Amino acid sequence: MPQDEVDRIVAAWRRERPDLDVTPLGVLSRVTRLARHLDRARRAAFAEHDLETWDFDVLSALRRTGPPYQLSPGQLVTQTLVTSGTMTHRIDRLAARGLVERHRAPGDRRGVLVQLTDAGLERVDAALADLLAREHELLGDLSAAEQETLSGLLRRLVAPFDS
Repeated sequence: MPQDEVDRIVAAWRRERPDLDVTPLGVLSRVTRLARHLDRARRAAFAEHDLETWDFDVLSALRRTGPPYQLSPGQLVTQTLVTSGTMTHRIDRLAARGLVERHRAPGDRRGVLVQLTDAGLERVDAALADLLAREHELLGDLSAAEQETLSGLLRRLVAPFDS
């Protein structure tokens, strides 16, 4: 198996600090490096569709709900982990671009629902297809079984943070 930069870093730390267990660096430094590559791939995929990462987050949250592709601003806040003020700003910007619309919530005079427009649906679907092509490319050296194993291991690491 070829050596990578992380192998060199870990070896140097083992040499310089033999009193410390530097094993986590081997895993988490690679996760950090992979996250940087993934971030670049995502930004490139979204830029092809005139979207920012946050645009995609909001549009994809709406898209995943299924027809009629609508959520309350509060539900969008929960799904995207941003403040309500930030979400209001994002909805305003997406609405100005014609990618979402606000509607009154049925049976609630003050309630609002945010709905994906046809243009928003088309844009998020195209961006998702491009993103997935790039992500498949990033994982291309792993078999389906290896990807499943890696997914399970990462799930175990991430799950405590999601609860």
